[in-house]
Amino acid sequence: MALARGNIRGYEFDRMVLLFSMMDGPREIPCAVSASAMDALEHASRTATSQREEQFLRLRDRIEQCASRKFDAGEFEGTPPGIILRSIDFRG
Repeated sequence: MALARGNIRGYEFDRMVLLFSMMDGPREIPCAVSASAMDALEHASRTATSQREEQFLRLRDRIEQCASRKFDAGEFEGTPPGIILRSIDFRG
């Protein structure tokens, strides 16, 4: 089953990631995308913290496709296990 769109949890300044979730049926999969990855996707430099959620929404389809690929490959990190997306995940 393909992952479905979940919720936006917001920007976490300490880790410089935007938190969101994807749904595997009824199970919520925690996900995060780094600020630097989003800036690289938009060829931007240092988007303001207050604009991170808007940036995520513009890039959401690409970010969620990448999260789905990592999910299918079983590339989980952290506790609880989740998907972390960095700039390198969008290359290629």
